[in-house]
Amino acid sequence: MKIRLTPALPIALLLLLTATGANAQDNQAAGANTASVSGTTIDPTDTLSVFFQKYWVRKLVRVEGDSATFRLDTVSRLYEQHIGVLRYLNDPETPERYIALRPEYYRLFVPFTYYNAPIDSYSRVTWEFDGQEPTNSKCERKCEQKKLYNDAPLTTYERAERAVNPVLMSAYVNHPRLVVSTEDEIIQVRAFQDDLAGERKKKKRELKRELAIERPTIDEEADVKVQKPNWWTTSGNGSLQMTQNYISGNWYKGGESTISTLATLQLTANYNDKEKVQWENLLDAKLGFYSTPSDDYHDYLTSSDQLRLYSKLGVQATSSWYYTISTELTTQFCNGFEADDPDLISAFLAPLDWSVSVGMDYKRKKTNYNLSVFLAPLTYALRYVGNSDVDETSFSIEAGKRTSHDLGSEVTVNLSWNITSNISLESRLDYLTSYDWVRVEWESTLNLAVNKYLSTKLYVYGRFDDSTTPTSGSSYFQLKELLSFGLSYSW
Repeated sequence: MKIRLTPALPIALLLLLTATGANAQDNQAAGANTASVSGTTIDPTDTLSVFFQKYWVRKLVRVEGDSATFRLDTVSRLYEQHIGVLRYLNDPETPERYIALRPEYYRLFVPFTYYNAPIDSYSRVTWEFDGQEPTNSKCERKCEQKKLYNDAPLTTYERAERAVNPVLMSAYVNHPRLVVSTEDEIIQVRAFQDDLAGERKKKKRELKRELAIERPTIDEEADVKVQKPNWWTTSGNGSLQMTQNYISGNWYKGGESTISTLATLQLTANYNDKEKVQWENLLDAKLGFYSTPSDDYHDYLTSSDQLRLYSKLGVQATSSWYYTISTELTTQFCNGFEADDPDLISAFLAPLDWSVSVGMDYKRKKTNYNLSVFLAPLTYALRYVGNSDVDETSFSIEAGKRTSHDLGSEVTVNLSWNITSNISLESRLDYLTSYDWVRVEWESTLNLAVNKYLSTKLYVYGRFDDSTTPTSGSSYFQLKELLSFGLSYSW
């Protein structure tokens, strides 16, 4: 314990010396010898009297007759006991037993508080009798003079109060603004033990209520099944959209009746161990037809034909970035023709595009949207034409060959956004380059749900590819758009 001296401490020590002197005086037997020095009557046993306080370090050696002899003693026992002990207060190695504790003077050291006792001591009325004194007054004075018993141990706090009250009263009068609390406020504070007692009673009541609740019986022989956590999540959605247009043969502006359908299916199987590894898998299929009454070669042609398999494995590097490797395979289901043309343009596995990319994937997941930005500085792209009736040169493959191999870079952005409770957007942007050619695909589907089973879809598919010569015109940009209404379901 380390104590620092404060300006208020010397006052407290002076009061302590005075009180200690009073104790020493009371501890001596009544009738001790007294002497008079310089007109002052002193008691040899009262070493802390007013005379000692005046001369401070002079020690009474002996008393002979009416004279007393003193000598200078700067390290007397009383000095060492009451004043010299202060040098230990700032010494951290001093044990606490060497510091005398005087709890009766606590009011001088606690935060400055207004107590009632100083005011009561000054406002008390004392009576003096001019006439005949009470019959027992002489007896009381004689008892006090003879000191039949030592009352010092019984009046310790009373004597301390007589020393402390004047100091507090002076402070109240001269520095009233320093008062931070009152005695009444301290009395109103509940004791700490009362709080503990109340808490114990409250806990007992709560325990009784819990014991009163009937507990279900436990069958110790019942089979316990421990299920391992399943890190896989699966989902899917499908739709069937249809558009029908009828025009009679004698319609004054001409035209023809058409029917178009579009079926979509998306299946996902994702793995997430909640620590490092994420594995995403997607199957995306679209197949649509429309009728062509005026076509001499085909009754129906495909409006949308796509089969896409996508897989992406990532290991977490930071909170939002993943070391990622991805692969994608795309082809179509049916044969593709131009309108009113018998030549085969495309077919199943003709072409087949397969790519493998290595890079970093940035993921951001919020309540209403999921965003993924995959940056792959190294990408391998394979194109394969597996049908001999399809012209391979129209897909950037040399004549007589079935495959082409390219190295390049790829950037893929996937966004899933729930705009409102019944409007959602699925968008994918894929940029692939071999540094000789560029292939960009932007595919977006806006879904407006009427209810759980009915929806309207707006499908937009834009494409840029300068690896081959356009079939018509000189622009490398291609666009497909479809607005439909029909059945939809998600799980």
